Amino acid sequence: MKKVRWGILGTANIARWCTIPGMEQAENCELYAIAGRSIEKAQAFRQEFGFEKAYGSYDELLEDSKVDAVYIPLPNDLHIKWVKAALCMGKHVLCEKPLAMDAAEARDMYDTARQNGVILMEAYAYLHSPYVESLKKDIADGIIGDIDYIETAFITQGYKEDFRLHKEQGGGAMYDLGCYCTTMILSLVKSEPDLVKASAEYSDLGVDLMTAGLIRFRNGVRASFNVGMILGKDTNARFDRLYIHGSKGALRSDAEYNQQGDMTYRIYTSDSVTERHIRAPQNYALEIEQLGRCILSGEEPHISPEFSIANAELMDRIFDEIGYRS
Repeated sequence: MKKVRWGILGTANIARWCTIPGMEQAENCELYAIAGRSIEKAQAFRQEFGFEKAYGSYDELLEDSKVDAVYIPLPNDLHIKWVKAALCMGKHVLCEKPLAMDAAEARDMYDTARQNGVILMEAYAYLHSPYVESLKKDIADGIIGDIDYIETAFITQGYKEDFRLHKEQGGGAMYDLGCYCTTMILSLVKSEPDLVKASAEYSDLGVDLMTAGLIRFRNGVRASFNVGMILGKDTNARFDRLYIHGSKGALRSDAEYNQQGDMTYRIYTSDSVTERHIRAPQNYALEIEQLGRCILSGEEPHISPEFSIANAELMDRIFDEIGYRS
């Protein structure tokens, strides 16, 4: 099988614990190069995972003509600089969510991808999961009727020191967690939002520790979300929820976003309760393999430019509501 030679810009934890293990499982992926802010960090990853090349700067990796595609797990404020740099060097790019600090940045990045004839995809690994595909199919098949209301939550622990605590780096609950809720909602509702309301609790450093919101769509569907970094520090505590209420029933899931392994959700109708059992592989492997097929055989990216821009536009409206940028 022909493989895509991948380079990684950065030695972030999400790369170490999630994406690189997914790359190791992906059949069409070759772990080729790693770059860090220092050669020492890059060499440590090279030894740990078996990369062929290690570079002490991001520019050096982008200048390597053997790199076909680049994965970018950098802090949010650095995405536009390094995404555009990679695209302009002719590299395909998978960039961690959220792709952009605002919709204007997202449009700029996708314009750059088109101008250079390469693919840019935002990294929402959970949307590649057969778990999400299964619940979307049940909804499309009309089991719970027409969607009336969606409720979703993603609450995690607080942080002692992390870029997510700093506003200038795109920190806060909405950027880090809210994008999961908004993308889930947008993947289920095929309509334009016409009303957005939200409020937030802020930290002393000016990032939202918790944000709650309401979205009403033109087709009448309503959705609410709650996101926060408010649980105990230095724990693995988290709370995830997805309830979808329809005209004929409801679908309820308490599975964690981006979970793998054996998962279940329940479908409630007037005369039955059905439990779905789904076996989900490592989502990051599915994500890497899907973009690999886009590069090698022309498949369309599962996370399209139009979807990512629509989500960035919705998040802009939420940030305006909570006054994050003022």
